[in-house]
Amino acid sequence: MSPWIKQIGFVFVAVFMLPYTTESKKDEVLYCSACMAIAEELNYSISQTDPKKTIHVGGFRLNPDGSLNDKKVPLARSETHLTELLEAVCKSMSDYALYEDPVTKEKSYKRFAPRGNDGGNFPDFKHFKFDGPESSSAMKFACESIVEELEDDIISLFTSETDHAAKKLCSEVSGHCKSSAFQHSEL
Repeated sequence: MSPWIKQIGFVFVAVFMLPYTTESKKDEVLYCSACMAIAEELNYSISQTDPKKTIHVGGFRLNPDGSLNDKKVPLARSETHLTELLEAVCKSMSDYALYEDPVTKEKSYKRFAPRGNDGGNFPDFKHFKFDGPESSSAMKFACESIVEELEDDIISLFTSETDHAAKKLCSEVSGHCKSSAFQHSEL
C-alpha cells in the first residue's frame, strides 16, 4: 500500500474521531447543583420584592385614537426585574460549597452561608467540603454557563409563577438533573 493512502486514511480517522475526543463531560453534580441554586436564589429574591410594587409594560406607541397600550404587572415576576436578578444571581454562588450527605453519601452543592433574615441559622459545617476558591469559582462558572445558555427559558419559567420551576428548569429544560439520584432529592 502506498504511503499517501495511509496518510489519507489517518486524516479521515482523525477527522471523524476528533469530535468524540474533544467533547468534555460536564460534572453532573456541579451543574445540577448550580441549576438548583439559580432557582433557589431567584425564588428568594422574588420573595424579598415588595408584592405591591408594579411596573408598566407594553409599548409606548400611541394608538390611532390617542391612547396608549400599556398595563401594570407586579414587579417581582416582571421580565425586567427577572433580567436584573439574573445578572446578579451568580455572585451568590460563593455562598455554596460541596456537601456530602452523612447517610446516603450523595454529594451536592448547598448553601452554607445564612441569609440576613435567617436569624443566624447556621448549617452543620462538618459535612461541607471547603476546597478554597476553586470550588466557588467552578460553581460560579457553571451558573454563568447555565444563565447564558438558558436566560430566555429561565425568564419565561419564572414569569409564569410555576410552583415547580426548579424541577422544570433543572430536569426538563436544561437536563442537568436527569439522573435518578437527583430526581429523588430536593427537586
